[in-house]
Amino acid sequence: MFRLISFVVIALLVGTPADAQDKASEIDKIFDWAKPNTPGCAVAVSQHGKLVVNRAYGSADLERDVPIRPGSIFDIGSTRKQFIAAAVLLLAEEKRLSLSEDVRKTIPELPDYGHKITLNHLLTHTSGIRDWTGMLRLAGGDPDALTLILRQRGLNFAPGEEWSYSNSGYVLLTEIVARASGMSFPEFAQKRLFDPLGMKSTTYVDDMTGVVKNRALAYEEERSGWKHDMYWGNDRGGGAILSTAGDLLLWNEALTSGRLGAFVSEKLQEPSRLNNGRKLSYARGLFLETYRGAKVVWHSGGAAGYHSWLGRFPEQGLSIAVLCNSDARAATALARRVADRFLSAAGPPEPEAGPPPALTGDALLEVNGKAGLFFNEKTGEPIRLAVDRGRFRIAGGPGLVPVTLDRFRRWGAFVQFMSQDEFELRFLSPDRFELKSMEGRVTRYRRARPYAPTATDLKAFAGRYQSEEIGAFFDIAPGKDVLKGRANDAPGEGLELKPVDRDTFQLGGVTLRFRRDKAGKVVALDYSNPVVRNIKFTRLSDRIRRR
Repeated sequence: MFRLISFVVIALLVGTPADAQDKASEIDKIFDWAKPNTPGCAVAVSQHGKLVVNRAYGSADLERDVPIRPGSIFDIGSTRKQFIAAAVLLLAEEKRLSLSEDVRKTIPELPDYGHKITLNHLLTHTSGIRDWTGMLRLAGGDPDALTLILRQRGLNFAPGEEWSYSNSGYVLLTEIVARASGMSFPEFAQKRLFDPLGMKSTTYVDDMTGVVKNRALAYEEERSGWKHDMYWGNDRGGGAILSTAGDLLLWNEALTSGRLGAFVSEKLQEPSRLNNGRKLSYARGLFLETYRGAKVVWHSGGAAGYHSWLGRFPEQGLSIAVLCNSDARAATALARRVADRFLSAAGPPEPEAGPPPALTGDALLEVNGKAGLFFNEKTGEPIRLAVDRGRFRIAGGPGLVPVTLDRFRRWGAFVQFMSQDEFELRFLSPDRFELKSMEGRVTRYRRARPYAPTATDLKAFAGRYQSEEIGAFFDIAPGKDVLKGRANDAPGEGLELKPVDRDTFQLGGVTLRFRRDKAGKVVALDYSNPVVRNIKFTRLSDRIRRR
C-alpha cells in the first residue's frame, strides 16, 4: 500500500500546515491525470524565495516501475537558452566578448553573408540564420548541428530586420563561449553557473547516451502503448541541460536577487529591438509577457518527449517550474493552472488559448472565398489561408478575426516562433491582399495561379538536384499530374509533389520552386519549409551524373 501511494505522488511542502495542505490538494487535482503506469511531471513553486510546493506525479521509468520524485532529472529542452545567454553575458561583462562584435571574429569559418551578424543578433533571434532543425532530416551524412549551420550560404532575412526563433543562434553561442573561455561549454556552465548557485543536480551534457542517475525517461504514446521518445546524438544540437524542478527555482531566485551581477541580470531581461526600433517581447533567452495582468518572465522547452516550463512573476515574488516526461499534457498549460492557484490578487484567470470564434452565414461564405494559397509578390514566400470548422486562419499560424468583410486582424496572443508581429490583413481583391505589420510595413501577396503541367512539362523538371549547403540531393521524376521527389536515395518511388503555381510544387509545408535560365531550361530549385527559406539545389548535368 505504501509503495502504491509513493508511486502516485511523492510530496514535500514547506509553509504553514493549513496553507500547505490547501495548495497540495489544489496542485494534486491539476496533475490527477498522471497515474502509476503513465509518465507524468514534477512541479515546484516558491514564493519570495521560500519553497512552498515540490511534488511529483507518475512514472519516471515504465519498465522498472520507478516513480517520478521531486529530485528526478529531466531534459529541459529550450528552457536552457537563458543559461547559454547568461554564459555569453558573463564573458561580455569581463570584456572577453562584446555583444556588438561580429560573430565571425570568434567563428571565422561562418560564411560572410554580406551583413554583420552580432552576438546580440544570435541572443535575440534576429540574426536571420536558418534554424538547423528545419534542415537536419534532409541533410546527407548525418552532420552535427554546427557543421550544418556552417554550410549555409544564405539567410532567411537581413540581421535585425525580423524576429524568427532560431536554434542555430544558440548552437553558435555555445561554441563561442567555449572558444572565448578556453573551456568546453559543459565545463564553463558547471564552474560559472551551476556550482556557484548551488544547483547540485544540474549538468550540461553533450553526450546524452551517458548514464545519469535519477533521470526520468521520456515517452510518446502510440496505439500500441508507450514508446521511448528521447533525442540522442546529433539530434540534440550541441548538448542539453539536465535538471530538477527544485534546481530551476534556485536559478530563478538568482535572477530575482541579482546573484549573477547587475549587468548579466539586467541584460537577460532587457527587451530586444528590431532595426526599426520596435520593442519585442523577447529578451535574451527569455520571453517577457503578462498573464492575468501580471508580468511574467519565462521560457518553455521541448526535447522529444520532454516538456518544460520555467517562469517567474517578479511583482508577486512567485516562481514556478514544471517538468514532464511526455506530451500527454502541455507543460505551459499546466504551469498556468498552477499559477492560477497563487495569483488570486491578480486579474481573473485567463481562458486557455484557443481558436478564434467560428463564423456563420454570410461571413463564413465570405472567408471561404478568400481561402487558398498565396505568394509574397517580392520573395515568393508562400502563405496559406484556410477555413477550419468555420474559423479563418493562417495555416500553421494564428487565427484571423474580421474587422470588416475585407479586413482581418490577428486573433489573441498567439505566440508563433516565426514572428512576433501584430498585423492586419486587408484584401485588395479576391486574389490579392496586403499584410500590414504593427509599424506600418506593407507586404503584398497574390493568389497562386492554377497550374496543370502536361506530361512533357513534368519531364522538363526531371533530374538530380544537389545542395552543397546541406550535403543533400533530390531526384525528381515525373508522375501522373505530379512530380515524384526522393531525397538522398530514400527507398521507394518518391513522395508526390503537387503543382500549386507555375514551376512551383508543394508537399505539406515544403515548397520547391524551380528556376530556369534565360533559354527557359530548368537549372535549379529553391527548397523552403516553415523555418528555412530558399536553399538552392543545382541541377546536375547528365554528363556529371554518369561519372
